[in-house]
Amino acid sequence: METVTQQILAQITPKPHEYTKVNALSRKLEQKIAKICQNEGIPAKIRVEGSVAKDTWLSQNPDIDVFIRLPTSIPRKNLGEVGLRIAKKAAGDAEQLERFAEHPYLEIFLEGYRIDIVPCYDAKPGEWQSATDRTPYHTDYIKTHLDQKLRSEVRLLKQFMQGIGVYGAEIKVGGFSGYLCELLILKYNSFAEAIHVFAEYHQRLVIDLEGFYAGREKELALLFPEPLVIVDPVDKGRNVASAVQPQRLYTLIAAVRAFQKKPSTHFFNPQKTHALPPDIVAKNLKTRGSSTLFLVLPNLSTVPDVLWGQLYRTKRSLRKLLETNDFVVLKDAVWSNERSLNTFVFELKEHTLPNIAKHIGPPLERKAECDKFLSKWVGDNRVVSGPYIEKNRWVVLVSRKIIDASALFREKLVDDGGKKTGVAGLIAKAIKEDFKVLVNEEILKVYVENSDFAVFLTEFLLAKPFWLIAK
Repeated sequence: METVTQQILAQITPKPHEYTKVNALSRKLEQKIAKICQNEGIPAKIRVEGSVAKDTWLSQNPDIDVFIRLPTSIPRKNLGEVGLRIAKKAAGDAEQLERFAEHPYLEIFLEGYRIDIVPCYDAKPGEWQSATDRTPYHTDYIKTHLDQKLRSEVRLLKQFMQGIGVYGAEIKVGGFSGYLCELLILKYNSFAEAIHVFAEYHQRLVIDLEGFYAGREKELALLFPEPLVIVDPVDKGRNVASAVQPQRLYTLIAAVRAFQKKPSTHFFNPQKTHALPPDIVAKNLKTRGSSTLFLVLPNLSTVPDVLWGQLYRTKRSLRKLLETNDFVVLKDAVWSNERSLNTFVFELKEHTLPNIAKHIGPPLERKAECDKFLSKWVGDNRVVSGPYIEKNRWVVLVSRKIIDASALFREKLVDDGGKKTGVAGLIAKAIKEDFKVLVNEEILKVYVENSDFAVFLTEFLLAKPFWLIAK
């Protein structure tokens, strides 16, 4: 492991010329934004935050964050508007993308680097008015606790998480933030020890660096029920790991176990998936023994974080719709290019159900519930057999209203875009305008015309993590 990590560190530690370029660009932006604020009469404090300020950034990927700390006298509803106006003036002709976390911020691309210009309040600790108000205090905390050796350990942990696809707290990823990685290293003092802890993970991991809840563990458990809890050292009421989705946590656990068994640089480098040839995909979909259902939508115009939040919410609702109608969902996913194509994928045990469904009623010991069951089904024209007693329960066989998964989607989505079934607002609006329901190889036209989607579907079908190597 030592040989592997030293090799990776040589790759990911910034070089002197990178420090020079990143620091110069950061200072230039700081000065430009400060001048704009001064010209507009806004007494703001401008400072580089995040991994660049803490010197935990990765070579060729600094993720520069410039924060505009605005006076608390600016109304909360205007924070994003004021911040974006300043940010866009500073960006000038640079490529830019408006993003949204708790409020809008601007992502720009300048001199080969991605830079986030983020508004926040110049708030005192504990008097937060927006989520980003804590960030300058996070920076100060890490800078005062991390030494040079620990910064290298942070880089290793970040790169490992990037390699296995669990890094990034944005909604699309739902993974580990840079700040979370830094706190893990502060707790365990090394990359090796941090991953060992996750390899031995049992049900729940709690870290409270400042001891806010010493002797109050029951209170902490009630406040933070998540499987991973890292109490924010600058805000005892916040779990830094709250954005980490269980799937990302469990992926990390599995990956570190594999890495410990057979350390390799492979884990640290994201592997590029090559899309399968269309004829192979067609054969796979046709012969794999299941049925893959696709819901394809056109353009959805909104900022990425809002988009992904609505996509994930809709995926959960569509899965529930399928399952409540007796379709067995083997796995599901959603993909978007964040512009013109959005696709939900559900692999079903079977696409068409039998015409008859069996409904098992309550046991005879529950008289009131039995009466309710009988009043519902006795005389119902859908009943083909029963109600009858099987062992100690009432049972009825009924004809299904819908036996085809595609038909289910078309019926439930066509009128209101699926809002009644829990489809998110923006998605429902897009569905009302246009949608396609495709099954198995019917997706091939979309597959051939969209290379990024082809990569996604290849990964969905194969599913096996690149780092899982046979013994």
